[in-house]
Amino acid sequence: MSNLLIIADIDDKCLATPRGLQLAEAMDLKPEIVAFVFTDLKRLKLDPKAKAAIKKQIIAERRTTLTKRVEKYAGSAQGVKISVIWSEDVAPWICKRASDDYAAIVKTRHQSESIGHLSTDWQLLREAPVPLLLVSDKKFKKNAVIMATVDLDASSREKQNLNVEVLLTARHYAEMLEAELTVLCVIDVPTILSDLDLVDPKTYAKNRQWELQPVVEKLAKDSGLPLHVFKLKRGPVAKTIVSEANAKRARLVVMGTVGRRGVKAKLLGNTAEDVLSLLRMDTLTLKP
Repeated sequence: MSNLLIIADIDDKCLATPRGLQLAEAMDLKPEIVAFVFTDLKRLKLDPKAKAAIKKQIIAERRTTLTKRVEKYAGSAQGVKISVIWSEDVAPWICKRASDDYAAIVKTRHQSESIGHLSTDWQLLREAPVPLLLVSDKKFKKNAVIMATVDLDASSREKQNLNVEVLLTARHYAEMLEAELTVLCVIDVPTILSDLDLVDPKTYAKNRQWELQPVVEKLAKDSGLPLHVFKLKRGPVAKTIVSEANAKRARLVVMGTVGRRGVKAKLLGNTAEDVLSLLRMDTLTLKP
C-alpha cells in the first residue's frame, strides 16, 4: 500500500485533512498527516534546556490538536500516522518526505505570493516529486466531474509521456471516486496572427483540429479512454481551462506542469500556475 502525505494547517479551516482522509480511504492509501510548527526561541533569555522544554510542549500541544481533528473526520486516529515537525522552511521537508513511496501530496490551497517570495504552494508545484493535490473549499461528491487537460502540441517525448500520465492518473481518480471524466484539449490561436488579421481564428482552429486528430486518437489508445471524452476547444489556454472547468462544475482538474524554476519561472510562470491563480476547485498537478 502506498502512502498519502497530507499537510495539515494550523487553524481549524484546514481542508486538506478531511479531503485527504476521504481520498486515502477511497484509493486504499495509507495516510500520514503532517503539521508544522515553529517560533523563534533565540530571543528568549533562557538556557538550552528550558528552550528545549518549550519546544517539546508546543509540539505536544499541536499533536493533541491534530489528533482530535483526525478523530473528528476519521472516527479514530488509529491507522493514521501523525507527525508534528519543528521547521520554518516546510517545502524542502515535504519534498524529501514525499520522495519515499508516496502516491501524492494533499494540501489546502493558499494563493499568497509576493515579489521576491514564493508561497509553499508554488514551491511544491515546481519541486514536488509526486503529484500535488491542492484542495479548495468545494466539497468533492460522488458522480462529480473530473477534468483532465493535455497539451496536444507537446513535441518532446518527456511532455508526450506526461500527457499520457495525466490521463492515466485522471482515469484512476475517476474510477476510484466514481466520477465522470472529461478531457479538455485547448487549441490556442496565435494572438499576433489573429490581431493582424493574418488568420481567421475559426478556420485556424478547424484546421488544427483536423491536424491534431491523430494525436488525440493515439492518446485515447495509450490511456484506454474512449474518444468521446476528448473535447477540443478554441481559446487562450488558461482562461479556456478555467471556463470549461466552471461550465462543467468540475470538482477536480488534473494537469501537467513543467515546473520551471528560478528567474524564468518568476517572470514567465507556466500554464498550470496561470490556471491555479484562477481556479476555485481542487487541482492535481503532475510533473514529468
